[in-house]
Amino acid sequence: MEVEVKLRLQDASAHRQLTSILSPFHSKTLHQENLFFDTPANTLSSQLSVLRLRFLNKDARCIVSLKSKPTLVDGVSRVAEDEEELDPCSARACVEDPARLGKIESRILKRVKEEFGVGEEVGFVCLGGFENKREVFNWKNLKLEVDETKYGFGRCYELECESEDPDGVKKLLEEFLKENGIGYSYSKRTKFAFILAPYMDEMKAAYHCGYLDVLQYDYPHCSLHTSNGREARFIIFLAKINVYFHATQFRDLASLAKKHDYCC
Repeated sequence: MEVEVKLRLQDASAHRQLTSILSPFHSKTLHQENLFFDTPANTLSSQLSVLRLRFLNKDARCIVSLKSKPTLVDGVSRVAEDEEELDPCSARACVEDPARLGKIESRILKRVKEEFGVGEEVGFVCLGGFENKREVFNWKNLKLEVDETKYGFGRCYELECESEDPDGVKKLLEEFLKENGIGYSYSKRTKFAFILAPYMDEMKAAYHCGYLDVLQYDYPHCSLHTSNGREARFIIFLAKINVYFHATQFRDLASLAKKHDYCC
């Protein structure tokens, strides 16, 4: 179980101020590209899991991770995480053709096959991703990670620290930020959730109008070859992973995905 304190920095100015103050403790800078995968039927996300490929420093390394059952409460994140190194070239080929993920030699992918029933015949699709610049600082016997994350719709800034004593570390970090006048708040979404943020308007629309009819059926039966079909599939995908959001008014959407023959 990975346990982290996650504090969202107010803006770019807060990020610059924090990294400037911490500069004497700077350890390294990592450039990350993070991409997320699931099956076309969202087998993993429907069970509160997601598969991630993380490329480090221009494909110098690649790490595959399986994350499951995440929670994020009052700035403390808990998630079951298993990871291993992959050959960057093989991993990059999987980005170009996600179906290759079912064929590579990997302990993580073997777990996915055995625990979720995902084999080569099912295949994978890429859900999206983001770029992240991570600056690492060794401060007061803690490893602090300060992130500048670039999404398609903008940038976000976050301070993270993995710890077995998250409450104690959170208190220490909050005192430090307040003493230095650095604006922050508790993170309420995982980074994965933020790549889906642009679709929240569609999700709201689905709740109130035409797509509500679509939500009553099982989206794998919706056609991928029509605009309505693609939107319907993605909206129900959002509903199934609503655990990543703190939008309680949409939680009942997941219960609307019932198995009936339906084509958009």
